[in-house]
Amino acid sequence: MPRELRFCRNCGYRLGEGTAEYTETVSFPNAPGTLPGAGSAAFNAHGGGPMAPFSAGPVKKRKRRMSGMTWMFLGLLIFFVVAAGLTAIIRPVRNNIRVSMSQPAIPRSYVGVDGFETAENNAGVTFQSVAPPGSPADLAGLVGGDIVTSFDGRAIKDEDEIAELMKATPIGKTVDLVFLRDGETKTTKLTTVSKEEFDQLTREFRRRPEGIGRFGYEEDDSERVPVPGTSMFGVRLDSVESSRPADLAGIKVGDVVIEFDGVPIRTPEELHMRVQRALPYSTVNVVVMRGSEKIEIPVKMGKI
Repeated sequence: MPRELRFCRNCGYRLGEGTAEYTETVSFPNAPGTLPGAGSAAFNAHGGGPMAPFSAGPVKKRKRRMSGMTWMFLGLLIFFVVAAGLTAIIRPVRNNIRVSMSQPAIPRSYVGVDGFETAENNAGVTFQSVAPPGSPADLAGLVGGDIVTSFDGRAIKDEDEIAELMKATPIGKTVDLVFLRDGETKTTKLTTVSKEEFDQLTREFRRRPEGIGRFGYEEDDSERVPVPGTSMFGVRLDSVESSRPADLAGIKVGDVVIEFDGVPIRTPEELHMRVQRALPYSTVNVVVMRGSEKIEIPVKMGKI
């Protein structure tokens, strides 16, 4: 057999010659591995003729495998899904543990002022008004503008110290209080109350059947000013409402209120609170400075 003729070992068909590949096949009768019956129907590549039926059997499709990037993406997706599920389980448990381990809130004491703030030069702590009526500060005789320098035997320099003392002082304890008013040192005693008691006093005042007093001025048009020739402050009235109690009583724009119904007035907030506390239609004595003149004026209060 010529060397240039090549045949398939399995079927005996000619595979190709030289550099040209045939698209038709040739079978030799005695070729090794010839399929049964294929010899009689062999097709001659040069002479033509019927071509023998040929079946190579069912073709098996190659399974498509996923790439490395696909596997990595699936792995990340699974990781995030699992992590999200674990987080949803762990967070409530962690919060429950945190709550159970936290210390219970310690009730703090209240004295009945509108909030402490550090005084000038850290001389103590001050406040703008006392409220509500009947609060510890009110019963102790404090007024807005006073400077507390000592609380329960401890010197006070700033608002942080008094805040800590309010937390540490037992509710219902009576303490010694040292404070400054108009440059003078004064002492008093004060009994602290709970938040519930403080809130109850506030509700009772707001629901007072007598109502709220009216003086006849604009709170926003008043200012804390020093009184010339003294160490005290007062509240200057920059507006007086026409035909209202203050105007009808003879109070004038520019008057500096230093006393209202027997209570020293040193801040606008304290004057506002004292006006509200005054019983409607009652008569209160108001002391004002008009220039260098000190005048006492009785005022019949109105009602809001």
